[in-house]
Amino acid sequence: MTKDLEMDLFDAESIESETKDMKDTKEPELTMPAYGSKEWSDYVMSKFEPHELIDGNPVCAGLRRVTEDVLGSIVSSRPSQVWPSTDVNGPGRATVIFEVVINWMDSGEFRTFAEVADVWHGNTDDLFCAHPVATASTRAEGRALRKALKVKCLAAEELAKKDIVSIVRQSVDQNVGVSGEWKEESNISLPQVNFIDGKCKQLDIHVLNFINAGSENYSSINDVSKKTASKMLATLNEYQTKTKNIPEKIKGYDSNWR
Repeated sequence: MTKDLEMDLFDAESIESETKDMKDTKEPELTMPAYGSKEWSDYVMSKFEPHELIDGNPVCAGLRRVTEDVLGSIVSSRPSQVWPSTDVNGPGRATVIFEVVINWMDSGEFRTFAEVADVWHGNTDDLFCAHPVATASTRAEGRALRKALKVKCLAAEELAKKDIVSIVRQSVDQNVGVSGEWKEESNISLPQVNFIDGKCKQLDIHVLNFINAGSENYSSINDVSKKTASKMLATLNEYQTKTKNIPEKIKGYDSNWR
């Protein structure tokens, strides 16, 4: 065997060995688990790029991209109902219901996911509450996409740095014209009642079943104290942001609860 032929064989063996080593060290691709399974949420979260996450929470644009990547093409994405602010002296409160239609796994079967979000100065950072309808629309879209993806986190646009519970408590106190110190033992205020009713209607929660879900038994919502009402408002906010699941026993809004 000539020297040149020996060198050619040696080079060929080296290339084959290096190629085999590259195949052996290549990270295996994750296999998609069953939709909604125990492994599903972690699988979906692995699909987000670093720039699509803020403190581990995906931005709405990232949710759109990953939805089409793992669930199928989005064929419709729009606000289905909008309640704009009517406050002429400020940004006010806006509520939006957003609907997303997905060509499920691109199979020709269409599935619709919808969610609601409201925006006001008490639950949104100042930079965004100046545009309440647009911000509410983005939040509602993010929630609808989260529902479709079944991920265990909030969308980045849903987060706020404000102390929402304290702001709500101060706001309802000012609305009824109470001055001076907050009296926790006083009965629930009318704005608190209306706020609880409005949230329960949005979330399809029975008001009386909700206020009696704890250790106390109330024959009327007027027997609830302001302090307890503040805690109830905090719980409703957790239900709305999906950080807490709504128990089955309190579901089913009834407009005749009063």
